[in-house]
Amino acid sequence: MHAFSESLKHEAWMEAWTELNDGRFSYEIVSERGSEAIRTKVLRTVLAREQEMVNNGGGERADLTSANYEFTEAGDDTDGTHIVHIKPRRQDVLLVDGRAILNDRGELLRVEGKLSKNPSFWTSLVNIVRRYARVAGVRVPVATETTAKVKFVGNAQLDVLYDYSSVNGRMVSVSGNQPTAPWHTAER
Repeated sequence: MHAFSESLKHEAWMEAWTELNDGRFSYEIVSERGSEAIRTKVLRTVLAREQEMVNNGGGERADLTSANYEFTEAGDDTDGTHIVHIKPRRQDVLLVDGRAILNDRGELLRVEGKLSKNPSFWTSLVNIVRRYARVAGVRVPVATETTAKVKFVGNAQLDVLYDYSSVNGRMVSVSGNQPTAPWHTAER
């Protein structure tokens, strides 16, 4: 995970092992560096909220299903991908008002748009791009890029890369499962 504030010029990194086992989410922070404020108020908070949401049975609130979204065909993009507009059926910090991008086989490549509800009084205009890939035969998120306006701070960004060691009990090959981002490859 990596978060930074443009105006404050602060940033922080965190690596965490996460596990979803029998519907329970747990995490262990492996390493962290950078701004203590960002690590505490952003990165640790993100992990704690995800744990709380999943462990309280709220995971299905974010699913890309007709229970959560209205889907409208929008045609093909110039690169051959297929676009589907997604409109949340309710305002929820877990739902995105935007579009889903599918490949020519109908597999989800990414979801992009604006959160349908701000996560807090302090945070607004939250835009998200979540990228998906097939890992161990299952379509899973591999990267999430989020930008937001934070009161008294300005523009901020949170990037999360997911690297899987197993999916549904199946071990994952390390090669080919390393999403990249500019901040991930350069040591700062």
